[in-house]
Amino acid sequence: MRMLDLILRKRSGGELNTAEIEFIAMGAATGAVPDYQLSAWLMAVYFKGLTGRETADLTRAMARSGDRLDLDSIKGVKVDKHSTGGVGDGVSLALAPVAAACGVIVPMMSGRGLGHTGGTLDKLEAVKGFKVRLPQPRIKAQLKATGLSMFGQTGNLAPSDKKLYSLRDATCTVESLPLIVASILSKKYAEGISGLVMDVKYGSGAFLRDYKPSRELAVALMKTSRLLGIRCVALLTAMEEPLGLAIGNGIEMEQSIKILQGEKGPADFTEVLEVLAGWMIKLGGQARTPEEGRGKARRAIADGSALEKLRLMVKWQGGDPRVADDPVRHMPRAKFSAVAKAPAAGFLYRLDARTIGQASVVLGAGRGKAEDKVDFGAGLLLSAKLGDRLAKGAPLATIYSSDKKKLSEGVKMFMSAVEVKKSKPSKSKLIKEILV
Repeated sequence: MRMLDLILRKRSGGELNTAEIEFIAMGAATGAVPDYQLSAWLMAVYFKGLTGRETADLTRAMARSGDRLDLDSIKGVKVDKHSTGGVGDGVSLALAPVAAACGVIVPMMSGRGLGHTGGTLDKLEAVKGFKVRLPQPRIKAQLKATGLSMFGQTGNLAPSDKKLYSLRDATCTVESLPLIVASILSKKYAEGISGLVMDVKYGSGAFLRDYKPSRELAVALMKTSRLLGIRCVALLTAMEEPLGLAIGNGIEMEQSIKILQGEKGPADFTEVLEVLAGWMIKLGGQARTPEEGRGKARRAIADGSALEKLRLMVKWQGGDPRVADDPVRHMPRAKFSAVAKAPAAGFLYRLDARTIGQASVVLGAGRGKAEDKVDFGAGLLLSAKLGDRLAKGAPLATIYSSDKKKLSEGVKMFMSAVEVKKSKPSKSKLIKEILV
């Protein structure tokens, strides 16, 4: 089999068979296929696409190019959640313990923040001592004992994805729909899950800003998941403004813990949390309908069982379990702060999620480059949401950083994301569609 022939056929719009796609995936993982030929094939895919069968074959082959998390020995239905990323999107931090408290086995593999979007692993690591790099035997033991583990990509998991992802970034082929789908789902397939809930964002703070391409991605993820034998549901949710009130690492973890403690959370954050939880609990075989699952999720918060799952996970993964009792005391908060205020009286007309996410990076809460370190105590705590009526000088957000210069720059960037008008804005429906 020659890679040159496969590039030529895909460039001409032809279809590759399963063995040929496996050859490419293994060649990427082992280095047997050189980068320049992989890059040429990626560009051919960018312009000519892949069929549904090819996409599923590529996803499966990428997963099989390395280790697979074998969870067959653990009783129960394994369900994960994936978000395409946004600003203030720390839902997983509360969602995973809630679903686990309702009897779902939750192996949640997460990523780090990059660019304007935050990452679940960074938020978890804001808990002192919390470890996200876990060996597979440890993950299995924890899941068997607690039903919950949140971790990063382990060892040799989907190595061809790492190679192809870096080449996509260097060859302007990141936006290819089948390549996005294969990258996301190869890691999920390698986890050994049988159910998946997806939160596909659209709007200014999303990876794909427009609704139509976001929906196309959701449909493609659904179709490919089913071909892989994974039951799935996709929510299409708006990301024009940050989700919830907290943007950062420690600050988002604190918000989620308070919700698990029974405090009333931000309405938008709570809505997404409960709907995703309802579907996770249904897919996990613990409810007949998502509505029943949502009711069980609420009870798990009310009776403290979800908070107890979080505490157990933190303890198992080396963190300080006292964070579950007093997150204000035990989560980091940067020492310098400033209050951003409304420039005029009126309605909060614009609260641009992407710009606010970029402000969090400036403050130190995110990364401009993959190797950058994050400030776990930096971030923003919003005092107002889109459509709120404001007096001149009313607080919009409290902004935190460990660096005075970064704080000043972050405040300026935040204010550039804000617009106050006399008229009330029209807001997108938070959950526009649920694909089942």
